[in-house]
Amino acid sequence: MPSVTMRFYEELSSFLPPERRKRPFSVEVPPGYTVKALIEDLGVPHTEIDLVLANGESVGFEYRPADGDLISVYPVFESWDVAELSRVRPAPLRDTTFALDVHLGRLAGLLRMFGFDTLYANRMDDESLVRLARREKRVILTRDRGLLKRRSVTHGYLVRSPNPRDQMREVVRRFDLAGRARLGSRCIACNGALVRVPKADVAALIPPVVAKVYDEFSRCARCGRVFWKGSHWEKMEKMAEELGLGTGDGKG
Repeated sequence: MPSVTMRFYEELSSFLPPERRKRPFSVEVPPGYTVKALIEDLGVPHTEIDLVLANGESVGFEYRPADGDLISVYPVFESWDVAELSRVRPAPLRDTTFALDVHLGRLAGLLRMFGFDTLYANRMDDESLVRLARREKRVILTRDRGLLKRRSVTHGYLVRSPNPRDQMREVVRRFDLAGRARLGSRCIACNGALVRVPKADVAALIPPVVAKVYDEFSRCARCGRVFWKGSHWEKMEKMAEELGLGTGDGKG
């Protein structure tokens, strides 16, 4: 059976057992294996990878390793643009929209709160999630490494932290969302777009004390839920600033 030398760089090492991190190691290549199959057998989802080199040359996931190859695997680059070099990077999505698995409900709420189009349903199975994400060209966010190994998943990210705010920070950094928040533009409950409405149109739907204090209201075009800039708004703006998101006002 052919043998190759593998080396995974930077955060990709976290997917490997300690004895294989940040150092070259040898593995045998089963017959007919592509480099993608080999990488994922070692526990690294293909969606985490931006560049694969075989003996110093960029190759695609379909490359079949040969005996003696040196395979170098790199994560998504934050400061280098390797678009013209990489043969594994999928075509970029025109808009960054998300689909989250059932374990990321609180992250879904934060993404919607800051105005990012986020598909989430706490009863959706993985197959349905992948199918919808592919059809609607969404990036899958998940804590399940196996989900990202599916062949039909082209755009995805494995969320590392169990803490929702830290998860949000990860997503902001990974997808370069800095400065793109639009507070008050999307319904936290259903992801629908919020539109400004006259106070008189929603007077029967809000508490009397709210009607006395506030004059500006928005309503979800999908579920009809009413929103206003209550005491929570300042906390939202502060969180957006901490995350580097900016605080654009989503006017409907």
